[in-house]
Amino acid sequence: MEFDIAVLRGDGIGPEIVDGAVEVLEAVGNKFGHTFRFHPYLMGGAAIDATGEPLPQKTLEGCRKAQCVLLGAVGGPKWDGMPAELRPERALLDIRSALGLFTNLRPARLYPALADESPLRRDIVAGGFDIMIVRELTGGIYFGDRGYRQGKYGEEAYDTECYSPVEIERIIRAAFETAMKRRKKVTSVDKANVLETSRLWRRTAGKVAEEYPEVELNHMFVDNAAMQLIRDPAQFDVIVTSNMFGDILSDEASQISGSIGLLPSASMGVGTIGMYEPIHGSAPDIAGTGKANPLATILSAAMMLRYSLKLPEEAEAIERAVDAALSDGLRTADIARNGETPLSTKEMTKGVVERL
Repeated sequence: MEFDIAVLRGDGIGPEIVDGAVEVLEAVGNKFGHTFRFHPYLMGGAAIDATGEPLPQKTLEGCRKAQCVLLGAVGGPKWDGMPAELRPERALLDIRSALGLFTNLRPARLYPALADESPLRRDIVAGGFDIMIVRELTGGIYFGDRGYRQGKYGEEAYDTECYSPVEIERIIRAAFETAMKRRKKVTSVDKANVLETSRLWRRTAGKVAEEYPEVELNHMFVDNAAMQLIRDPAQFDVIVTSNMFGDILSDEASQISGSIGLLPSASMGVGTIGMYEPIHGSAPDIAGTGKANPLATILSAAMMLRYSLKLPEEAEAIERAVDAALSDGLRTADIARNGETPLSTKEMTKGVVERL
């Protein structure tokens, strides 16, 4: 079978980790008899340098023609002085909106081989954990009205959070559909004791839950959820929450897993292509040094095979290869123990390819 993939290498360590994922996908193609055609486009700071804008129209058109999108990371101090609408990070918001990618799936699990790398006590993570965070991606405070105005103490900045029942209902339904394929438990995270948007969120979640009697729904305030992820992460199956809360909680989940370099993500919509990327940033301080962990991007490629290209066997092959690499003691700098010589980005990629 033949597949077309738009590749956005981005900035910082983005090119290195995307190249690793592409190498693994090519190995999968050889193993299973598929042809993956990779179409590179510019995005983020690299696009600003070349075209003057973070998301060129050519890039957007190329992504729309592809079956899915593989993204590295964008941003860096070089572009920090740009106006907000021209910063590399703006490209992320714009491409999600343009492609209708309102659902972000962020799995967080503890690999048995990395139990000692989790900052949590061994007795807390002894049984492991496997969480899927379902984050709303195209609404909320990141997309609301913002600006400056005169306030009580003079000039003040403001950002507005807005959600409609339609936006909430579709992400809640995505969470329940995900839970039906897992352990059938959904935790909806909000701040309904303070925020009106959260009160609407909680009411809407309760209505959608009536359509899924097999799934257990419980509500949790975001501050408590942050605490519970540290106290007892194994209690969670599927967490569904708003754009900003999901952004924060998924980063917390990555750290208790051992490293942010291990967590993939999938951004999806209804009747649209999917976009797949690691949850970490561009890490400009280590760009070009070969220290970046490619596993989050490689696992993002596995999610791409499963969700967009409908190749579950191939996705499982990548995931098993990553498991085997970690079980065999392969480590990049972020997960290496004291005294261990860490592998480079290319060496870790090679280790996964060999285990395929």
